[in-house]
Amino acid sequence: MWVFTDTGFISAVAHYDNPDTIVVRARDKASLDSIAALADVAITSTPYNDYPHRVHVSRRIFQQWLTTAVADMEYTNFKNRVHETRGDRYYHALTGVWSTMHEVEERTK
Repeated sequence: MWVFTDTGFISAVAHYDNPDTIVVRARDKASLDSIAALADVAITSTPYNDYPHRVHVSRRIFQQWLTTAVADMEYTNFKNRVHETRGDRYYHALTGVWSTMHEVEERTK
């Protein structure tokens, strides 16, 4: 699962050996700060993997993190909020993803 929030971009998958554990990966450490703090775990460096940063958390913690992100949402424009919270570099990467997703957009007549 890919998740974009105002704090970053993460990729979450089930742990291959433990179905109750979610491996949350990110391209940058800042994207993992909030979930690592909630789980009280350290962010692990994995420089030779596809995602160079990761944390292992329980499904309950991951669900709580997602629920909190929704509950705390007050912004009315996601791209503008991301520009405020993460700055120019992240904002431009995010708008690239937004633009690319136009390729699958369906229009009703």
